[in-house]
Amino acid sequence: MVRTAHHVFLHTMALIDLHTHSTASDGSLTPAAVVRLARERGLAAIALTDHDTIDGLPEAIRAGVEEGVEVVPGVEISARHPGGSMHILGLLVDYDDGLLDRRLAVLKQARRDRNPQIVAKLNSLGIPVSLDEVEAVSGGGQVGRPHIARALLERGAVRSIQEAFDLFLSNRGRAYVGKFRFPPPEAIAMIRESGGVPVLSHPFTLNVHSVRELRTLLVDLKRMGLAGLEVFYPEHGPDLEGLYRELAKELDLLITGGSDFHGDNKPEVELGRIACQGKITHELLDALKEWKMRRDPA
Repeated sequence: MVRTAHHVFLHTMALIDLHTHSTASDGSLTPAAVVRLARERGLAAIALTDHDTIDGLPEAIRAGVEEGVEVVPGVEISARHPGGSMHILGLLVDYDDGLLDRRLAVLKQARRDRNPQIVAKLNSLGIPVSLDEVEAVSGGGQVGRPHIARALLERGAVRSIQEAFDLFLSNRGRAYVGKFRFPPPEAIAMIRESGGVPVLSHPFTLNVHSVRELRTLLVDLKRMGLAGLEVFYPEHGPDLEGLYRELAKELDLLITGGSDFHGDNKPEVELGRIACQGKITHELLDALKEWKMRRDPA
């Protein structure tokens, strides 16, 4: 088929989502189910970016072939940042060469070590939740705080997932336990060494206090190898979205966007139906691919 300007336009404007989660980390849908939902919602492509793991990617990519949805191999890595939360997306990673999985094993073990400590703290607060209960709601993936929150909800100890985090599991919660995170240079390097494009996700969670401070941080991260910034995100709103877009253009960072879909574990976010969805189009993914190709033309 000859690709006309109309076909190119339809391709570049097709809706996508570059930030989703499955049961491989803390989502409620299996990788294949996320892909099927993406097709039902009319998305042409999604990135599966589970926290600190790439275990769900083979299943998602097989489902993508079956459903006619392009699946972008990805991961979301927790990085060290004082005063806030830093997550770095790795998009278009070479997930099957073993290198990235070996590096992520450190983070997986850190989660496994932390979960019993959180449960013990909850028990000391008079909440008799068990690790078995938590693992039972995990769906077979790695267990994390959202699964503990759901176990608390099912036990009736809290009224919502959000309340579980507010009272017990956030970094100010009564049962919070910290975990190992890679320093940003290492997180970025492991993504780039695995052929991926490193993108700073939801920058508002950094809790920086001024535009100047954020710009300085982005300059430092770019020096470390950061390639992009997640501009379109459900919680950004027009003002933050505009600010992040300006900073991305000023600093020559790629622009990405996604829902951060977690299914029932984040019910306020629906795949393909977030307010900024119309701005998250295939041209953003095309730019990521061009960046990757320029860096590794083979």
